[in-house]
Amino acid sequence: MKLRNIGTVRSTPQRRSVVKRLNVVMIACAWLGLMAAGVNADPGTNADPGTPRIERREWRQDQRIRQGWRSGELSRGERARLRAGERRIDRMEWRAGRDGHFSRIERRRIDRAQDRESRRIYRLKHNRRTRMI
Repeated sequence: MKLRNIGTVRSTPQRRSVVKRLNVVMIACAWLGLMAAGVNADPGTNADPGTPRIERREWRQDQRIRQGWRSGELSRGERARLRAGERRIDRMEWRAGRDGHFSRIERRRIDRAQDRESRRIYRLKHNRRTRMI
């Protein structure tokens, strides 16, 4: 007795071509989805346009502290106090950027803290106390 294949679909070249196209499209969609997910994967990175300005100002203030230390205008205690102030601003910036966005209020608060720190740097560098080099 001979068994018949009922319900089997024979694979034709045209059908194989359609399946290949569907596989390519599905792979491309999966790849694009993974790439899009990878772009926003790290919430710690901040692409906010205000951040580079804050970083640049922080770097300049750090350079002013270093220059004051090298020239002897800042004592050891003054330098330590100024560096603690810079660390405080770093923490403020970290807390503000945790959600991935710096609000106008957070940016203003950091800007004012940097203003105060800048005045402290100037005042301590020009207070006629020098470190013995």
